[in-house]
Amino acid sequence: MTRETTLREPTKTFDVRALLSDVRQTLGRGDLAAAAATLTYFAAIAVVPWALLGIWSTTWLGSPTAESLSELRVLIPPAMGGRGVFDEAVVIGSGLSLMSAVVLLFPASFYGEGLRRACMMLYPRDDRFTGWRSRIWVLGLVVVVPPLTYVVIGVAGMLTTLAPDGGGTGGFGDLVVRIVVEFIVVWLTVTVALTWVYWRVTPGEPTLGVAAATALGTASFIAGFFQGFLLFLSLPIDVGIPYGGLRVIGGVVAVGLWLYVAHVIVIVGWAVGQAISKQRRGRVRGA
Repeated sequence: MTRETTLREPTKTFDVRALLSDVRQTLGRGDLAAAAATLTYFAAIAVVPWALLGIWSTTWLGSPTAESLSELRVLIPPAMGGRGVFDEAVVIGSGLSLMSAVVLLFPASFYGEGLRRACMMLYPRDDRFTGWRSRIWVLGLVVVVPPLTYVVIGVAGMLTTLAPDGGGTGGFGDLVVRIVVEFIVVWLTVTVALTWVYWRVTPGEPTLGVAAATALGTASFIAGFFQGFLLFLSLPIDVGIPYGGLRVIGGVVAVGLWLYVAHVIVIVGWAVGQAISKQRRGRVRGA
């Protein structure tokens, strides 16, 4: 074995230690907390428009109606008033006109800007046209949101019979089935969206395969995180207490904090993708 072969050999295997080191190096370039806060700020502008666009897309085929969509409310814990918010979103989303939906694309596009700006805080290279480029690219999700929404609504409709308020027994078996199915559905649908985000919206330009693999892993954490959020909604807590009894303010802040933690996961997932891409480039150069 020649010295050259010896030097090349380590590049042919996947080095977990080097991967973790690269992730730490990426996250250490800036303030992860500030990056997540930046993304959460933009998400506050964009989350509701994306939700309304998803609901509106269900009306393209003439069904389901607002009344049938409202039946899914039984899957939302009632303790913190989440069902009322869901009902209002369904009524507004299903009643949108085409012009209203087009207008919603403007605030929805801010999510792309938030994603790219947050990751650029940890990225070593300069960027041009950060805002407009990322806002245009994120609108590619308009193509996948309708089918993903149909999948979520279709599965959710079947799960309503397992909810206590939907005719279920409220037993342990029903609860386990709901949690497992909800986890899988959220995991796979978020994977599709994150694949596009990591591939085109965030900086670094990984290959489609790396973006998909990273999205698959990150989405699994998001899916588990979503179950934690549903558990939080089931707690009989008055979130308005820290704000003099203003439950609306408390609710907005609580959702913002949950979004903040979710965005930490998304950014860490992006950093993992950057580390994987770096190792792949190293193997190619060493081949």
